[in-house]
Amino acid sequence: MIELKVGKFNSYNAGQLNTYLNYYRSMIMEHNDNPPVGILLVTNKNDTLVEFAIAGMDNQLFVSKYMVELPDSEQLKKLIQAQVCRWKN
Repeated sequence: MIELKVGKFNSYNAGQLNTYLNYYRSMIMEHNDNPPVGILLVTNKNDTLVEFAIAGMDNQLFVSKYMVELPDSEQLKKLIQAQVCRWKN
């Protein structure tokens, strides 16, 4: 499930998406389905707030920031390199 929010991340958004995941798991999911994954996209994300807000929730719930405009190619390269370095550590 993908939920797109225009605005800053807040704990209500994470709780709402977690509710959707639980509903899907309980009422719709078939016995041979993989567990549902929730992706919450927001325009602004505070990593510390996200960490505490989703602690103990479904481990298949992810929060990420999206941009309404693509950065220029140099900014995009730096962003990708930063993410690659982050995942290597």
